[in-house]
Amino acid sequence: MSHEFKVVIPARYGSSRLPGKPLLNIAGKPMILHVCDRAKEAGAEQIVVATDDKRILDTVNNYGFDAVMTSPSHESGTERLAEVAKIYQWSQADIIVNLQGDEPLIPSEYIALTANSLATQTIAGIATLAAEIHSVEEVFNPNAVKVVLDHQGYALYFSRAAIPWNREEFMRENISACSATYFRHIGMYAYRVNFLQRYVQWETSVLEKVEMLEQLRILWQGEKIRVATVEKVPEAGVDTEEDLLRVEQYMVQHCVG
Repeated sequence: MSHEFKVVIPARYGSSRLPGKPLLNIAGKPMILHVCDRAKEAGAEQIVVATDDKRILDTVNNYGFDAVMTSPSHESGTERLAEVAKIYQWSQADIIVNLQGDEPLIPSEYIALTANSLATQTIAGIATLAAEIHSVEEVFNPNAVKVVLDHQGYALYFSRAAIPWNREEFMRENISACSATYFRHIGMYAYRVNFLQRYVQWETSVLEKVEMLEQLRILWQGEKIRVATVEKVPEAGVDTEEDLLRVEQYMVQHCVG
């Protein structure tokens, strides 16, 4: 059973690597519009692009989606989400999925799963995704964020380190296999509006500063994070010119538009 949810797509014009990134053309269409299409395919009841630039706003509106100008002073996309919820006066129980504006290849079913996993439980005010890791190299890669889950599917901790630490196997000089189950975090979140409003009031936590992982602020506060698992990590988003070419080639080959 699917549940109603909204999608907010933060989209800033400025980018140190790719200025104007949301409006860059991919397979004949600005990237931000591809992301909007993924949200529509997921079944979102409302889709809003939150931006700081009128060019992005006009592009989105002309394509038939909602867009709103938000404060340029926000330090994170989460703060931008909270402002959108306030602008639209969404109810406290509404579910919002935060969809990154530079991930045009995110599977629509992942968006829906994130929202539904939050809607089907009452313990957590936030939900996210993870995929099982199958290589030792990825376990030890600090750019691959690991998450440890409890038996109910809630996060115990997130880290760039290899957690849980497999004491027997990791002490070997040459590790070729790992019998423990490891999960890689996928950075897409669904929030209840009332949780989002609390979250943006919290100060940065010590753990968050050490690991450089914003989600640790939530665990630091003693809150629960629901984690749904998927088969694989989605295709990477766009940060560089090389990424832009890779994504366009993928779309052409797989008829994604």
